[in-house]
Amino acid sequence: MAINLSTSAIILCLFLLTFLSSALNITRTAELNAYQVMEIYNFPPGLLPQGSIGYDLDKNTGKFSTYLPGACKFSLPAPSLYQIQYKSTINGYISSNRLSRLQGITVKLFIFWVNINEVTRDGDTLKFSVDFLSASFSATNFYSSPQCNNAKLRRSDI
Repeated sequence: MAINLSTSAIILCLFLLTFLSSALNITRTAELNAYQVMEIYNFPPGLLPQGSIGYDLDKNTGKFSTYLPGACKFSLPAPSLYQIQYKSTINGYISSNRLSRLQGITVKLFIFWVNINEVTRDGDTLKFSVDFLSASFSATNFYSSPQCNNAKLRRSDI
């Protein structure tokens, strides 16, 4: 009987060690910030403005939400002069080299604000798509995050 008890104890200990090991992996993943998650999926962190206060990510589906302390608006530097707005919550789906079904990011085209629906990466080029147009920029322009409060970005020309 003592042998069965010790075998059960060993199995229980192995189960607990496996469970704790899995829990530690989840904790390590949870310690990543939104900018690091962007890099894991091959996107530069500067696609998000400074000040992200958290994110949610379903690794199975790629569905994500990123949270900012408030809405954010700024202008990209010359020659583009695009005005960009972020809502306090940004939603979409993320996979390697692709952000899709985006909600919460708009760009001013002429006098209209339109949703940026998708961002894809091909090598060093990022392609931003709205319903009917797209524009491509070098990924190097997005290595640092812009500052909100309508400040001009300090990046090389886009």
